[in-house]
Amino acid sequence: MVIFVIVLVLNYQNQKFMTFFAKCINRTMPKSYFQSWFEVKVTADFLKNWGGDNPRFNAGGSHVPGDYAGQESRGYRWPFGPVAMITPFNFPLEIPVLQLMGALMMGNKPTIKGSEKTSMVLEQYVRMLIACGMPASDLDLIHCEGDAMGQLLAEAPFRLTQFTGSSRVSEHLAVETAGKIRVEDAGFDWKILGPDVQDVDYVAWQCDQDAYAASGQKCSAQSILFMHENWEKAGVQDKIKALASRRKLSDLTIGPVMTHTTKDILDHTQRLASIPGAYVAFGGKELENHTTPEVYGMVEPTAVYVPLEELLKEEHFDACTREIFGPFQVITTYNDANLDQVLEGLERMSHHLTAAVISNCPRFQEKVLGNTVNGTTYFGLKGRTTGAPQNHWFGPAGDPRGAGIGTAYAIQLVWSCHREIISDTGPVPDNWSAPLPS
Repeated sequence: MVIFVIVLVLNYQNQKFMTFFAKCINRTMPKSYFQSWFEVKVTADFLKNWGGDNPRFNAGGSHVPGDYAGQESRGYRWPFGPVAMITPFNFPLEIPVLQLMGALMMGNKPTIKGSEKTSMVLEQYVRMLIACGMPASDLDLIHCEGDAMGQLLAEAPFRLTQFTGSSRVSEHLAVETAGKIRVEDAGFDWKILGPDVQDVDYVAWQCDQDAYAASGQKCSAQSILFMHENWEKAGVQDKIKALASRRKLSDLTIGPVMTHTTKDILDHTQRLASIPGAYVAFGGKELENHTTPEVYGMVEPTAVYVPLEELLKEEHFDACTREIFGPFQVITTYNDANLDQVLEGLERMSHHLTAAVISNCPRFQEKVLGNTVNGTTYFGLKGRTTGAPQNHWFGPAGDPRGAGIGTAYAIQLVWSCHREIISDTGPVPDNWSAPLPS
């Protein structure tokens, strides 16, 4: 019932509350108003999916007849009870809400920490939950920095911690929680443009969006682009450069990077540009006319071209596949003869969150999809790396700790465990007697 009321509040026809949350996001996480508003829309659409009986249906289990009359086994989706979640700054409404509501729907008692940089957004949502009828005792909201939350995790009896954020912190928490964790952490996300070239303008636009929307501060942002030589000849790199040049600080289509300094990003740019045959394809400069504190990164949308043979070398691979959580990507080219080398490189990458295979050629699709593992992979001409809507699974693959988000299966996987209860009520045969000991 609470979710149904929230859906009535976050209604497209009444933009008051949609606009309120979009402005909250826009003023704490520096991304464009469109990106902020669309985050609210995805959140509202998710809640619409769960505003009726779906939470009850999703908690449904199974039953299996036994070996004889009176026996039956029943499988339940069982809540963990006390759980914790730590959510990131870059989607201060969508990620916390989707995970929080999943935890609540499965019957858990969550303690949630939003990023201290953007926690106002989450607090306003919790206040709305209470105003819409949720008992305030159903969850705990904590405002703190990481060290304080770490102390709470160490002392409180949480049975599960769900973490969305950096790989460094997730690995630390995996140890501290003795493995009782679900993570959706870093993603060095790749896109490969296949041999069939068409609709170049659209593909270039999607590449720009994937790499530089929200100033690249998405775990699903396009980190590396493998262009078939046919796309290079078609001029896709120049088109991406032209599209990136339209971004400006005044409307936050490019803006502050929260977790890297300008120096850090530019030093990394120069490190890659020093590789033999590499060069700065565009960007690589500090944004002009800003007064942003030095603790944040302020750089133009940047791409560094690195030849494939150099990128795959042991001495360069780790640097070329370091995730920069900002407006930065690596680009390279390949051809039909060295596609297998590209696939080898994809397999060597450490985090497998999102990917895109831009091709309508079935044989190319089959080869790439069959030799890769990324958890959320788009394929086809309109494929992308970003976009975590409410209508499909979003999460990594290849890691047993991986957490999903958005779907019924994701909620079951992350926020419940399997419990089997066996009914064995008899009857005992009238002529039964105790057998010999076994």
